[in-house]
Amino acid sequence: MSTRAQVRFATREPGVSFNEHPDKIHAQFYVHSDGYPEGLGCQIAESLTKYCKVNNWEIEHIQTKHGDLEYIYYIWSDYDKSTWISIFKVGCDDVFCPTCDQEVIGDGTPDQCIFVGKPEQLLSRFDERHEIPRCNRCECGDMDPELCGSACIQNTN
Repeated sequence: MSTRAQVRFATREPGVSFNEHPDKIHAQFYVHSDGYPEGLGCQIAESLTKYCKVNNWEIEHIQTKHGDLEYIYYIWSDYDKSTWISIFKVGCDDVFCPTCDQEVIGDGTPDQCIFVGKPEQLLSRFDERHEIPRCNRCECGDMDPELCGSACIQNTN
């Protein structure tokens, strides 16, 4: 069984939250398999941090919708700003079938944002290939101590 995903590119703009779907995207790609965070998520992060190539992406029109997606990724970037990544686990809202153009009734579950952070933080959380030291300075528990930042500052005062 394939884990399908879309990768969307958005511009970092004032007032646009990383943990919500943006109104505007600039490019979109479809990934048919291995779309889970431990697979595709780590590939995206490694491409951004280590300049690794990403394979098996299909360019799509930015308005293309799929009814069988499990994840949607946003890559947020802009000039002179760091790149961030958001991952959404796709819910079961009502959708239109692209084949028959009929409405398919879902259970109303909304998409859930399961990750927001920099590429290094994504690797720290989802890369299963090697153990990364975890923060022991605060209660965050699942972050690399070098990336924890404000969470550690807030919890050590």
